[in-house]
Amino acid sequence: MAKNSRTTARSSRVTILDVARAAGVSKSSVSRLLDERLPRSNSEVAQRVRRVAKELGYVRDVSAANLRRGSTSTIGLIVPRLTDTVMALLYEALQRAAAKSGKIVIVATTDETIEAERRAANSLIGKGVDALVLATARNDDPFIKELAERGVKYVLALRTDGTSLSSIGNDALGGYLATRHLIDLNHSRIGLIAGPSYSSTACGRTKGFRKAMAEAGLKVDEELVVESTFGIESGRDAATKLMSNPEPPTAIFAVNDNIAIGAFAAIHSLGLSVPDDVSLVGYNDIPIVSHLYTPMTSVHVPFDQIATSVLELIDGEDVPEDQRIQVAMPSLIPRLSSTSIASRAKKTQ
Repeated sequence: MAKNSRTTARSSRVTILDVARAAGVSKSSVSRLLDERLPRSNSEVAQRVRRVAKELGYVRDVSAANLRRGSTSTIGLIVPRLTDTVMALLYEALQRAAAKSGKIVIVATTDETIEAERRAANSLIGKGVDALVLATARNDDPFIKELAERGVKYVLALRTDGTSLSSIGNDALGGYLATRHLIDLNHSRIGLIAGPSYSSTACGRTKGFRKAMAEAGLKVDEELVVESTFGIESGRDAATKLMSNPEPPTAIFAVNDNIAIGAFAAIHSLGLSVPDDVSLVGYNDIPIVSHLYTPMTSVHVPFDQIATSVLELIDGEDVPEDQRIQVAMPSLIPRLSSTSIASRAKKTQ
């Protein structure tokens, strides 16, 4: 029993690329020679490929093959969770864009775990979707490499690994705009709630923050840079930590709106006010932030543009190298949560 279990586990991991490397032939040759719909070849190469495939325990992925060849007018979207408004907005934007060409979008969630992502992808592939859209990509994500090796059509949305077909916002520019806005309001001691380091969005926005600070000749106090998840509770915890500093920041940039909402709650629970005591800027411009008691300044992300680019990448053939990553431009939306040091001083006089 144990031996059979090991064999099954091994077979599930063997890819067509593994067979090609072991047999000393191209991946396309393996695909052709093992395709049972084509006339069987008894050439020396064909026999070697079949022998190697059997020795490695390779099992042909029929669903992936169908995904490459067929069309069901469906797209599989994989997101961390739909309770995250950003992911819900992406889903809705993708649905709108897909509907224009008669396509529908099927969504699956992962709660940010790679194993759940793998299960969701395999389930969607099994349903025959034309392509996968992943809003779950992590830096150095091994699962993306697996999809590429299986020949599955996929596009990354919002996040990118730097090489795959991707449709994203210019996160570095957005982070720069948010920070520059606070600097222009005469803030110099600015806290950053940086999000998780595994996400390209968080890394890009942090990069923009550091660039704006450096251009202004301001030193980043690393005690005022706090990593977090993208959740509200994590934003609350991070802001509490920032405000407990002996010299707390006069302004905070949170790399997404959920984090910023959590920070907003933390600041008020400490008996402080936004923006009278602390200015606050979020990111993504989700609908609720303009309706808070103190409307929140945020960086707007054009989700519809990103969704349209996703579909163009899915439908494109042999996308040129310089067009593999489509980048949409963000814009800053100033609201009442950020104010100048001078305005704050006048209110206290």
